[in-house]
Amino acid sequence: MIAATQLKVGMVIMHNSKPHRVTSVLHVTPGNWRGMVQTRLVNIESGSNAEHRFRSEDKVDRAPLEEHKLQYSYRAGDDYHFMNTESYEMVSLHADVLGDNVGYLTEGMMIEAMYYEGRVVGIEVPMFIELEVSETTPNIKGAAVQNTAKPAVLVTGIEIKVPSYIEVGDRVKIDTRTGDFVERV
Repeated sequence: MIAATQLKVGMVIMHNSKPHRVTSVLHVTPGNWRGMVQTRLVNIESGSNAEHRFRSEDKVDRAPLEEHKLQYSYRAGDDYHFMNTESYEMVSLHADVLGDNVGYLTEGMMIEAMYYEGRVVGIEVPMFIELEVSETTPNIKGAAVQNTAKPAVLVTGIEIKVPSYIEVGDRVKIDTRTGDFVERV
């Protein structure tokens, strides 16, 4: 049991006897009322969304999850194939299960997979990854130094904002929690 105030995005909790993934959390303290935690929950079994408001003193159960390390192998259409590093079993996951993490997957990458009742319900990629820039607007030599960001497409297909000095072929470090540029590598 954990306090509702300790809920974080990505956690899997039991709500109404079903496992739900927390997709947004907002702590609200309206005037002289007691504080509350407004959440958006996605039912792992059915995929349905629901909003629920917990009182700050409420306790919630974490879902009983198993964690296994998987190594990303390849993509075939909307299916992504991984190898379980403990049992050497091949696991195929659909893009819906992977969510936004799809854009961070590179061949050979190690991830943590969360299993509920024998099936994968979510993954966790490393906090920081390095990817190569495949497309961006050219840097104008001799232009005044500006603190502006420009769009860049990375080799995995995701688009992020990068500083104006980044060019095609540069490797950049990205924070996978926010999708933000950290530094040039």
